Amino acid sequence: MTTKKRVCIIGAGMAGLTALKNTLEHDLDAIAYERHTAIGGTWIYMERKEGDSEEDVFSSMYYGLLTNLPKELMGFPDYDFDTSIEDSFISSELVLQYLHDYASHFKLAPHIKFEHEIMRVRPRKNCWEVIVHDLKSDMFLVELFDFVLICNGHFSMPFYPNTKGLNQYRGQRLHSHLYRKPDVLKDHTVLVVGGGPSGIDIVHHIYQHAKHIYLSHHLEAAPRTDFMPNVTQKPDVERFTKDGAVFKDGSSASFSYVIFCTGYKFTFPFLSVDCGLNVDFNYVYPLYKHCLNINKSSMAIIGLPHQVCPAQLFDLQVRFVLTYFTGRKKMPSESEMLADMKADMEERWASGVTKRVAHKMGPRQVQKSMFDYYEDLGVTAGIKKLKPVVPKIMKACSRKYIFELDTYRQSRFKVVDDENFVKIA
Repeated sequence: MTTKKRVCIIGAGMAGLTALKNTLEHDLDAIAYERHTAIGGTWIYMERKEGDSEEDVFSSMYYGLLTNLPKELMGFPDYDFDTSIEDSFISSELVLQYLHDYASHFKLAPHIKFEHEIMRVRPRKNCWEVIVHDLKSDMFLVELFDFVLICNGHFSMPFYPNTKGLNQYRGQRLHSHLYRKPDVLKDHTVLVVGGGPSGIDIVHHIYQHAKHIYLSHHLEAAPRTDFMPNVTQKPDVERFTKDGAVFKDGSSASFSYVIFCTGYKFTFPFLSVDCGLNVDFNYVYPLYKHCLNINKSSMAIIGLPHQVCPAQLFDLQVRFVLTYFTGRKKMPSESEMLADMKADMEERWASGVTKRVAHKMGPRQVQKSMFDYYEDLGVTAGIKKLKPVVPKIMKACSRKYIFELDTYRQSRFKVVDDENFVKIA
């Protein structure tokens, strides 16, 4: 008689679900702990209740959001979206339904413990001790696991810039994490700080309600906003004033509302200090291939990279680490993994990547060697790689949210086979 190895999965969002599905298929005993009442993570729409802090609101989903990527890239490689859905760019509700369908299809529910919050993970001799708070019974449980997969996401702890004069600003302020509906901005003059996908999309979401919008960003190529006549683009904020801001080009503006679309902090409050991981301004280290804990190689973080095809990447990362967890491939030595990480990060630092975006994959996706990170995972572990059609569709969508914001979601994609797709205007 042999006992199956036990795997603790933290979170039951998109990353946690594919971690659970793949782990079970590798004949491991897996439990996913989810502190909320349902699966879906950031795809769940939730309003902020009276008295809730930012940390209490785990989802950043706002009303009416449509995906930035077509559904042909949003699904897992072994489970497609409902074929009756004609549009490619779909609502968050349809993505959430897809996750429920995925969990149902692979019979994941019996392996998920809802309203169970991970309080502490710490290494013991040859295993992990996990302290879990059962929120319904208010009891604390101590469990032992052979492996830990951290799938808690990184869209719950807002990051605010430390801009001079912000404390003097008397207007209203909000992080995109808590933005929900555009009607609260009716007749306001609004400053949106940040030119990433969320910043540009929120500008598009509110421009028919706000009186005027200033979009502050440092993108090399200015996004196309001519179809939104009440939008003025500005460089980064130099300093805030009582009723507005002075920008780095010397110009100024007054406004009554600020929305910070400035990203999130990576945080793992449940990890003990002896877990072997460090977080330095969103640079998490030491990690082999941005996911495997080099100091404690029976632990991995799934979903740390951003500007990715999320479901595709999560599935690939999980299969990558499971190759080593199950012994199907020998774990590299600590020195080999550290050398690999050092070479990768030195290349990133040299190209101008900062610690705040140390795990960003976006720029690499549009270069000649696109999807090199995904390819590296597949080749290194000897596992099934992404279907070639995935990077082809990604290339066809690249940066459309910047230059074709008013029209790009009208396109439809149809996957013909693993290699090819067609685009329908």
